[in-house]
Amino acid sequence: MTTIAVLAVQGAFIEHQRRLEALGCTVRQLRHEADLQHSFDGLVLPGGESTVQAKLLRDTGLFAPLRTLIQEGLPVLGTCAGLILLAQHLDGSGDTTNLDRQLAAKRTAVDGFRTLPVTVQRNAYGRQLGSFHAEGLWLEDGAAHPDGAPLPLTFIRAPRIENVGPAVQTLVTYQDAPVAVRYRNQIGAAFHPELDADNRLYRLFLDLL
Repeated sequence: MTTIAVLAVQGAFIEHQRRLEALGCTVRQLRHEADLQHSFDGLVLPGGESTVQAKLLRDTGLFAPLRTLIQEGLPVLGTCAGLILLAQHLDGSGDTTNLDRQLAAKRTAVDGFRTLPVTVQRNAYGRQLGSFHAEGLWLEDGAAHPDGAPLPLTFIRAPRIENVGPAVQTLVTYQDAPVAVRYRNQIGAAFHPELDADNRLYRLFLDLL
C-alpha cells in the first residue's frame, strides 16, 4: 500500500490526510526527526504559516533530512505555504497593506527548501479576508486538456507564482497565470486542493510515486 508522509508541525495537514486516505493511501504524520525512521513513498507540505513551518522544520530536526530526500527524487506536493517552502526565490513579503512594519519584517524571513525553480510572492492574492473560490484551467502538455472540466480553486492568503524556470511545467492556470506547477518530482500549488472535491492534482502526485 502507498504510504504518504504529511508534514504535521502546523497548518492544514489533517485535511490532506483525510483526502489521501480516501484515495487508499496510508498516511504518516511527520512531527519529529524520529518519524523519519518509518519509510514513506511521498511527502505533502500543507498550507499554513510558512514562517512558522520553516522554523519548526529546523527545530524538530526534519529540515535537512527532508531537503535531502526531495533533492534525491522523493515525490512531494506543496500547497500554499508548502509551495513557499519549496520555492527557490521569494519576492518580498507579499501583501503588507495596513500591516505593522515589525510584523511585515518578521514575515520576510522564510528560509525553505529552495528546490523548486520558481519565484513566489507571498500573500499576493490577499490576506485572510481576501480568501476566495474560483475555477482554473487544467493543462496537459502546455495546452488546455480537451476533456478537462474547470478545476475548483480555493485561495487562502495565497502566494502567486511570479516566474517559472525553463524546465518547470505549468499544470493549472487562473486568469492566465500559473497556480500549480511541476518540476521533476515536485508539484507546487498556490491553492488548497484538500478543500475541494476534485482529485486530479492528488492523482497526478500519486502517479509520480
